[in-house]
Amino acid sequence: MERFVDREQELSRLRGCYESNDAEMAVIFGRRRLGKTQLVQHSLSDRDDAVVYQATETTSQIQLDEFVNVAADTFPGITDIKQNWESLLGYLGDHDGIVVLDEFPYLIDAEESLPSVIQRLWDRRFQNTSGTLILVGSSISMMEEATLLGNSPLYGRFTEKLDLRPLDFAAAQAFLPDDYSPEEQIFTWGIFGGVPYYLDGVNLDQDLGAVLTEEVLSQKGYLHNEPEYVLRTELTDPNRYFAILTTIAAGKTTSNEIAQAVGIDGKQISTYTQKLERLRLIEREVPLTEEKAESRRGRYRILDPLFRFWFRFVYGNEDRYERLGEDAYEAVIEPELPDFVSQEFEKLCQDVLPNLFPEETFLDIGRWWYKEHEVDVVGFTTDRTMVAGECKFTNAPLDYSALTSLEDHSAEIRWTPDTGDTNMEYALFTRSGVTQSVQEAVSERDDVHVFDLRDITQHG
Repeated sequence: MERFVDREQELSRLRGCYESNDAEMAVIFGRRRLGKTQLVQHSLSDRDDAVVYQATETTSQIQLDEFVNVAADTFPGITDIKQNWESLLGYLGDHDGIVVLDEFPYLIDAEESLPSVIQRLWDRRFQNTSGTLILVGSSISMMEEATLLGNSPLYGRFTEKLDLRPLDFAAAQAFLPDDYSPEEQIFTWGIFGGVPYYLDGVNLDQDLGAVLTEEVLSQKGYLHNEPEYVLRTELTDPNRYFAILTTIAAGKTTSNEIAQAVGIDGKQISTYTQKLERLRLIEREVPLTEEKAESRRGRYRILDPLFRFWFRFVYGNEDRYERLGEDAYEAVIEPELPDFVSQEFEKLCQDVLPNLFPEETFLDIGRWWYKEHEVDVVGFTTDRTMVAGECKFTNAPLDYSALTSLEDHSAEIRWTPDTGDTNMEYALFTRSGVTQSVQEAVSERDDVHVFDLRDITQHG
């Protein structure tokens, strides 16, 4: 079983459902591998009134039989109840039970009417009990269709909605060996992100090259087929989506660039990108000063670092890595890895900004760009301060030209607080320190701040 880390807020909300005197219906969803099942199990660790049924891909009758067998361990009288979902769930609600239907989409696959059955049960019977019904699913599209969208049968019935996301950096650190240096922490984060299944499933006591060689590059590796598996469970015709993700991973990130590379009409590309956004596989970023719905300068990024790694380095290259064997990492991956990780490094710097400037209250944090101008980290605060940051994840120290460039680019940002002038603060995030000229600037000015990897990892 995966180690259970963090999720304190989600645990509190679930336990609040169990302790409520009213009927509760909770929906837990999120893409695969984020620990939804572990979350539910952990929340029930001290309960003896719960039925946890993990559905499989089989017939409706077999699912009913298996559910009764599981439920009978806690509620023996259920074997005398008519074997249909409405009667069984109604009986458990009458006994104030906690019922977990894990992998709920598999149940819908076998019996399409189940969401409507649960709707009728809830409206007529269950909501008058103190029972709790928890619906868990990894198929985001199906969970939305059954529970969350306005025309779904269960829309408006659930009393708690948990949209599970990857762990943040601070929580993910719990999976890393204690002797990891800040640099090793960021390299690992930049490849595996905050997905518990990845972090707990690979042997991080080895050096990173060995981990990637054995677990990702090798065709027998634990994570070698992971992105493909996840995509094929969500998409019936994934080939065009594979092409889009490969294009984004290669650095072509605007709608026009993606459409041209993949060979799709520019007007049609949004159909595919919107689907990938719904599945939490990509997101569309816009400059911090613009509204997402109105901006025409959006860029797409792959959200999961492992997916981005797989589509940049692994997909279509399996034979090459088999041929290179143990030399594959050193020959192909290692030279490009700092550049690859730099994207997640920038995002991490954005995330830790409030902790590095604790005296400020930030309204918005993100990236900004316009034509040839670009700023890696931008934060707007309530006291009219703009924090502009430059991130360098290279072996060379950050030099004075990086500071002057940051000043020039950030001067182009058009941000107009309600009243007064804008105050500027500059943040330099560096893997390899700074040059003497930057050190002198920091000592002479109070608006320039340097943060090394230790600062960033300790404040993550």
